[in-house]
Amino acid sequence: MEYSSGEESELSESEIFEYKDKPYEQLRNGTYKVKYPNGILRCPFCAGKKKQNFKHKDLHQHASGVSKGSSNRSAKQKANHLALALYLENELANEADQPLNVASLIPEVPRPKETELFCWPWTGVVVNILKEADTEKDVENAEYWMERFIKYKPESVEIVRDDQRQTAHALVRFNSDWIGFNDACAFEKAFAAAHHSKTEWSASESSSGSSVYAWLARATDFELPGPIGDYLRAKTELKTVSDLEKEIVKTRNKQVVELASELDLTNENIDNWQIKCNQNQIFMSRMLKEIERGHQAYTEARKKIQDDARVHVERVLDDQDKRKADLEKLSKELDARSKELNKKEAVTEREKQKLEEEKRKNHAQKTSLNMASIEQKISDESVYQLLERQKREKEEALRKYLELQEKQAYEHKLKMEIKEMQVQLQVLQALGDDAAVQKQVKNLDDELQAKIEEKESMDDLNRDLAVKQHEMNTEIQNARKELINGMQDMLNGPNIGLRRMGELDMKVFYDACKMRFGQEEAQIKASELCTLWQDKLKDAGWHPFKVVIVNDEPKQVIKEDDELLRDLKAEWGTSIHDAVVAALIETNEHNASGSYVVSELWNFKENRKATLKEVISYILKNIKNLKRKRS
Repeated sequence: MEYSSGEESELSESEIFEYKDKPYEQLRNGTYKVKYPNGILRCPFCAGKKKQNFKHKDLHQHASGVSKGSSNRSAKQKANHLALALYLENELANEADQPLNVASLIPEVPRPKETELFCWPWTGVVVNILKEADTEKDVENAEYWMERFIKYKPESVEIVRDDQRQTAHALVRFNSDWIGFNDACAFEKAFAAAHHSKTEWSASESSSGSSVYAWLARATDFELPGPIGDYLRAKTELKTVSDLEKEIVKTRNKQVVELASELDLTNENIDNWQIKCNQNQIFMSRMLKEIERGHQAYTEARKKIQDDARVHVERVLDDQDKRKADLEKLSKELDARSKELNKKEAVTEREKQKLEEEKRKNHAQKTSLNMASIEQKISDESVYQLLERQKREKEEALRKYLELQEKQAYEHKLKMEIKEMQVQLQVLQALGDDAAVQKQVKNLDDELQAKIEEKESMDDLNRDLAVKQHEMNTEIQNARKELINGMQDMLNGPNIGLRRMGELDMKVFYDACKMRFGQEEAQIKASELCTLWQDKLKDAGWHPFKVVIVNDEPKQVIKEDDELLRDLKAEWGTSIHDAVVAALIETNEHNASGSYVVSELWNFKENRKATLKEVISYILKNIKNLKRKRS
């Protein structure tokens, strides 16, 4: 079978030597069986032939003969029999009468001499390309040969016409480095193994048929007349292997010097940036210390304010106790004086008048003292309320100040991170154009932009949310107030209605009193007790709450050790105690500043605040029912 440029065989003849590895492995692992009992050897690739039993020498001659190129054998059969010959030589050599040599079947490409001239960049020459009528392959297309020789990694293929011979030639360009030289040598070796090298082309030039031949271009090809020589002289130059080695060494030394200089400059830039990084780290450490000192100063100032407030409250309370004691003492003296005057008998009219005058004065002074005592009591209550309000306002101001400090610290930390990332980005940019460095630069730049966008988005979002939340809260509260004030007659259903937040349930007090008193007395006692504790709920001076941190947020909860609540639970049990605690919590949540009962839209079915949607749906449903009844 000829090596045709348009053949339809499974393998090209240039690939026979390379394809032998697969069947050779299959022979070694037993996929194909050669040796049988009694020393019989058989060819696994000619199972249908009459002669099945061979001696070692005969089987080797059969395999070698088929692999050398019988006219009625396919390229795949040649490769299989070449693998069988190698297997007999290497694995079953002890069965042979004399040593065999299969390597002589494959012509070796001689290694180039140092003085041998090659066309550089390395170029392969493919000749005798003919387009046959019975094939659809476009053999005069460069893409066809690029795909056919793809395992040799060619860079390009150019087709030139030989008008004298009426054929085409292909010039295959390989990479100009040593890897390309190895690929070009493998290309030449493959055609030499298939007996389609330059030597065979020169010997059979008169009757070459449709077979293609190929080799690596050298000085003789460079000086040829015709299209091949013209192409080589225009696109390549003659060089020896030693010349290329010298050029490579010279280029490498120059690159080493340039890289050393660039490395020194890069190291110097890195040192400078490292100094800047260290300076920034020192600056950040100082800023963090200043923030810590500011937080410590804030804590100390807060403690001092609290201590001063406690001392002030104690001083005010002492003054009140002292004035109260003085008033009580003076009142007792006046009472004693009045009793003494009452016991005396007026002897004369003048003494009686004098005694009456003293009694009137004494009564007037006592009345004035009582009024002063009442005013003092009112003043004391006002002072208590004022102190409590000031205390809550200070705590709220301190809490807001602390939140502001934390937010400023986070923003400052984000700014420091952005600044540090900018310095790192500048350091990486100074390292050069290395791919890994550029990838790090890109990743760091993306992360830096994300941080900057996060900061801007956070600022914009905080502003927008604050404005929208304020507007929405105002609208919702106004709408709820309008519904409460204007729809009281309709909001009286079992599911949706009005609930008075902070109002004590009379039934709870009556149930507790009924267990101790009769029915009438329990009713009176429950009314008195409920009124007493409702008044206590309105007292701004009584605030039995403490602040705890839940999920990193402050939250007000009931003080379990509050004296009034503890005494209430001990005297009247848990039912009244829980009712008072629930009313306290409702008052604190819905009207903490006023401490009085307020009406709220309520979903009694789910025991929670009713949404505006639920209330409006309920009202519309009632209106439809009223219209239906009237009609």
